[in-house]
Amino acid sequence: MNAVKTKKIKTIKIDVDKCNGCRACEVICSAMHAEPRYSSNNPARSRVRVIRDPLADIYIPVYAGEYTAAECTGRDRYVIDGKVYDECAFCRASCPSRGFFKEPDSGLPLKCDMCESDPTLKEPMCVQWCLTDALTYEEREEPVDDAIEPEDVDVGLEALANKYGWQQVVDSMSRLAKKD
Repeated sequence: MNAVKTKKIKTIKIDVDKCNGCRACEVICSAMHAEPRYSSNNPARSRVRVIRDPLADIYIPVYAGEYTAAECTGRDRYVIDGKVYDECAFCRASCPSRGFFKEPDSGLPLKCDMCESDPTLKEPMCVQWCLTDALTYEEREEPVDDAIEPEDVDVGLEALANKYGWQQVVDSMSRLAKKD
């Protein structure tokens, strides 16, 4: 009998009804990803953003997802309590259409890494610092078809090199390798 391969999926569940817009998640995330760790605070470096409409008292945390080299074709609009929001406001991707989720110094895309560190944290820092429990950490197992093919990695690296240049990609990889 073949055993089903699974992978652990880590995610942050967002309850927008609980978010009060304090932005503690942005502050701790940017400090966690500073070099050296916790040495500075730059919200542009944060992997989480709070979309806000303070007059309507609406706050929506959005955390960074995968990079996409192309602009999306969807330009849907959402109406929340009478205010119109562009679909981009809630998108998790770093893309050519907007400046969200890009490293301020290099312009390279940011992605939430669930605060992977040594020693391993029980939960990402944004979840630990969320006093209203608007952010909660969840892990689950999902079946996997196959391992990542080397060609997929090559395509991703080539897309980054086309956008930022090989030297920028190499420099970033070198900087990330030093963290290990």
